[in-house]
Amino acid sequence: MSTTESDGTGALLGAADIRELAAALGVRPTKQRGQNFVIDANTVRRIVRTAEVRPDDVVVEIGPGLGSLTLALLEAADRVTAVEIDDALAGALPATITARMPERADRFALVHSDAMLVQELPGPAPTALVANLPYNVAVPVLLHMLATFPTIERSLVMVQAEVADRLAASPGNKVYGVPSVKANWYAEVKRAGSIGRNVFWPAPNVDSGLVSLVRRKEPLETTATRQEVFKVVDAAFAQRRKTLRAALAGWAGSAAAAEAALVAAGISPQARGEALTVEEFARIAENKQVVEAGA
Repeated sequence: MSTTESDGTGALLGAADIRELAAALGVRPTKQRGQNFVIDANTVRRIVRTAEVRPDDVVVEIGPGLGSLTLALLEAADRVTAVEIDDALAGALPATITARMPERADRFALVHSDAMLVQELPGPAPTALVANLPYNVAVPVLLHMLATFPTIERSLVMVQAEVADRLAASPGNKVYGVPSVKANWYAEVKRAGSIGRNVFWPAPNVDSGLVSLVRRKEPLETTATRQEVFKVVDAAFAQRRKTLRAALAGWAGSAAAAEAALVAAGISPQARGEALTVEEFARIAENKQVVEAGA
């Protein structure tokens, strides 16, 4: 009897299973790819519950690794598509799914690719994103997936605790910044819990946090494009100690042009980016267009 069968977790992977699979594949987790495998079945079930995965959900998972979370997602969702960059892990995962959950194997698809390059997924459009994201690429991967797949209504990602705090931060918070604003362009974002270090192999030297993102029912009302708004955000936080009049001078063409756009948007030129909502950044982008048109 396997460790998972004996402790009541069914087909899910336990610590011994993870180490056996890794040894059989000759896989050693690498810091370069931020590989820390979840070895606790209760933790992956908790993640699935917190993500509120429904029986009709089509879930996309980034970086499935050896399949800990994948199996728990397959228990709850209609379908799971996993995106894995690592050759050895991508090669082994389908066999693991077939061996441990044969009745659900036809509900699983693997995309062997860098998640940052994925533009389409097989099968029905994804409705949810659930992932243990590598710490070093968590924010760009998350933003890429939200931009590329507008059908993703709900996301739950496990990231480094500090990244979780940044993503979920509100204006005025000292860690509020580019990730906070850009994530909020797509979704309502909140912290959804913490994950201890001892449920990973190898144990990371940082704590982890869960972040929930529920896509906005209505996109932001703005005539500016996402790309235009994000340029303002990037400029505002590139020199976050400067006033917006100074920080946006390069973006607007001059400090005077930046001030004109800010005043037209109803925002003080002496304000700083950390005080602004995503809606206010959108107004600045809109009013640059107005100022330029009137010049």
